[in-house]
Amino acid sequence: MNYNYRYRLRPSDALEEQLAWTVDTCRQVYNHFLHRLNRTDDTSAYSEQKRLPDLKKWWNDLKHVHSKVLQKVVQRLYDNLSTLRGRKENGYRVGTLKWKAPGEYRSFTYSQSGFKLKNTSGRTKLWLSKLGEIPLTFHRDLPDDTEIKTVTVKQEPTGKWYAVLGVETPDDPPAKPEHPEKCVGIDVGILKYAQDTDGTAVESLDLSDERDRLERAQRDLSRKQHGSNNWEEQRRVVAERHADLKNKRRDFLHKLSNYYARVYDLVAVEDLDAKGLVELPGNSRNRTGAAWGTFLRMLEYKCEREGTHFVAVNPRGTTKECASCGVSTEKPLWVRKHSCPACGFEADRDANAAWNILSHGIRKRLGAGRSESTPVETALPVSSVVDAKRVVETGSLTLTERTASAVSE
Repeated sequence: MNYNYRYRLRPSDALEEQLAWTVDTCRQVYNHFLHRLNRTDDTSAYSEQKRLPDLKKWWNDLKHVHSKVLQKVVQRLYDNLSTLRGRKENGYRVGTLKWKAPGEYRSFTYSQSGFKLKNTSGRTKLWLSKLGEIPLTFHRDLPDDTEIKTVTVKQEPTGKWYAVLGVETPDDPPAKPEHPEKCVGIDVGILKYAQDTDGTAVESLDLSDERDRLERAQRDLSRKQHGSNNWEEQRRVVAERHADLKNKRRDFLHKLSNYYARVYDLVAVEDLDAKGLVELPGNSRNRTGAAWGTFLRMLEYKCEREGTHFVAVNPRGTTKECASCGVSTEKPLWVRKHSCPACGFEADRDANAAWNILSHGIRKRLGAGRSESTPVETALPVSSVVDAKRVVETGSLTLTERTASAVSE
């Protein structure tokens, strides 16, 4: 499997200047080949990469940049072009590729060769061809028997440098259990970030203080003269505030997704259109801050890594349906309790939705061929439906007891 590991670089002033020069040279090479792309027909990444040796004959600066780095710059341009065409084919309105201004191009990549991790005097350093050895904070070891395939060096808007090591492990991920025993359904929201069928409710991360600091820093930035030294200094402060928000949110999402991927055999979640939800009117800031799309992507790849079934189900009707009898009941957003007029079942609104998500996920996993709108009791054994009531009310039942019979059918 392929993984990315990110480490903080600690370059000296001289090395930092070299890194910045390399990034800017790659930016100019990108713009050069974009100029050719706009004026030449029938070009490709391979044909343009073959022009690099001739380009070095009159562009002397390119001799100080590793050949693989220059090839990846050209590949990056054509990857961007392919992405643009793909979005156009999917019905999006797209423009054209733009030239990269200073500050818009922040990274370069080594592939296959030109890099090595070294241990010098007990300290791990990253050796890069044409640049030398750069100290880094090696805060976690790489998995055993891994091979580093790529190294991407990136400068964040804060001015800090990072190295992203793309590694490949020889072992395949663990096999997913044929009959998963520990299963969980997860309903995500804003007031409670996640409510699962184990009765666990995870509160949303409180980042109000961080947002206040960011807003104050942005107000201070607006008072500075654009481009001045004071403006640049304050711009970095704003970037630090953004990075603080991002890091705390991602740390929370990584830990939460890692927990579900490692503890359970099957995880059922809503297949949310996160981008579409953000575009809805009202409360868009909280929906953006929730980062549901990021959480689901993290959960999916971690389930793959841990050998856990990841099942995304259609979210339509999961809040309205009764987890006991399947009758649909309209509920405005401010009503936080589910009360079924047909069977009298009462439960927390999010817990009821989580059970519906789990039952739909199990049906999808079993491939029973039923519609996702089929009432729960027709897809799960009666004992599982009774257990659903008990766990919502008491939160004391184990997942193995209430789902093993359904999954093994």
